[in-house]
Amino acid sequence: MLGSEYTHPRDEILQVMERIYRYRMTTTSGGNISVREPGGDLWITPARVDKGSLRREDIVLVGADGSVEGRHRPSSEFPLHAAVYAARPDYTAVVHAHPAALVAFSMAQQVPDTKLFHQARHVCGTAGFAKYELPGSEQLGRTVAAVFESGRDCVILQNHGVITGAADLAQAFHRFETLEFTARILIKARLLDRPEFLSESDLALADGAATSLPHFQQPAPSTAEKEVRRTLCDFVRRAYRQRLFISTQGSFSARLDEASFLITPYAVDRGLISPEDVVLVRDGAAESGKHASRAAHLHDAIYRAHPRTAAVINAYPVNATAFSVTRQTLDSRTIPESYVVLREVGRAPFGVQFQEPEEIVRMISGDRPSILLENDGVLVTGSSVLDAFDRLEVLESTAEAIINARAIGPLSNLPAGVIEELDRVFLGKG
Repeated sequence: MLGSEYTHPRDEILQVMERIYRYRMTTTSGGNISVREPGGDLWITPARVDKGSLRREDIVLVGADGSVEGRHRPSSEFPLHAAVYAARPDYTAVVHAHPAALVAFSMAQQVPDTKLFHQARHVCGTAGFAKYELPGSEQLGRTVAAVFESGRDCVILQNHGVITGAADLAQAFHRFETLEFTARILIKARLLDRPEFLSESDLALADGAATSLPHFQQPAPSTAEKEVRRTLCDFVRRAYRQRLFISTQGSFSARLDEASFLITPYAVDRGLISPEDVVLVRDGAAESGKHASRAAHLHDAIYRAHPRTAAVINAYPVNATAFSVTRQTLDSRTIPESYVVLREVGRAPFGVQFQEPEEIVRMISGDRPSILLENDGVLVTGSSVLDAFDRLEVLESTAEAIINARAIGPLSNLPAGVIEELDRVFLGKG
């Protein structure tokens, strides 16, 4: 598992590079990752080796004494990594790659404003910017290292890409992925309208939100609970593969019985979640030894008020979230599937989910099972785990279609007569 004390640096690097390449956040020839050991030895990806078919024996060891062990030469960006480590002795991992959204920011000589989301600011801090220098050069290393030395953990490289560092590789990857996700949403949001950002008081409100529940000693899980744990994990990992979640964001829960539900844990990588990680919440308390998602209070309130709701998702799909940060209405009257599955898409102002969860509960109904949370993604409910997940997929597909349609011409929604027919045939109204 990524970040385990028993995982070899070769395998850590392979796992992270595989995720970066799979989700098209780098190319065959682009990007490099390194891990530094306490004695100063440094493991790094090789030069000129296909990132899509990298093997553990391809990873190169550069000793603290400058010796090189491996089948290949170390990455041409080794001087960049070495300079960052020299500037930040607290780092043991560095990730550098060329994801398209962050390259776009690098070309525009801008950095994504992480105040778009409280979690992005928490994970990434404020990103820095380094002026262009020749790739692989010592000067590039000095220029970038100076930005890291100023306290930044994520740095946009002018006309080049991005580099992140951290105390371990899992955290460096989370910063990389979260910043890339923020950049993609900002780009989509600007196609809709002017994005809104959180104030310092908004960020403080989110940071101060309750994150813990009282605990109880859980008995041995029943067969039914084991099944729900497995199903929930299957869909969380699918949501990650579909890019509806990222590793640091997104909560998914499923009702177990009238008094309890299972929910994703706090600060566990969504792409690697296992049934053992899932947290049982019963009568407002969490099973001992685990930390439930920050959204557990909200999910609990929803289940108590809506007995037919069997699953709840908080997520940050790029296109739907772009609507949440621009205050634009997401109108589901686009195609029959969108309207039938989503009905009316509600909107909640930022902070309500932390201070007044009852207001979210009141907004949810059979005609409004999906809500945009301003600067905090979306919330969807369903009659089953599959139903909620389908609703999330349809919400994101609808949002993407609307944004794409704006580049083609004026939008034409379903007319009132069609909506009345859909209400009668599929929703039992009228």
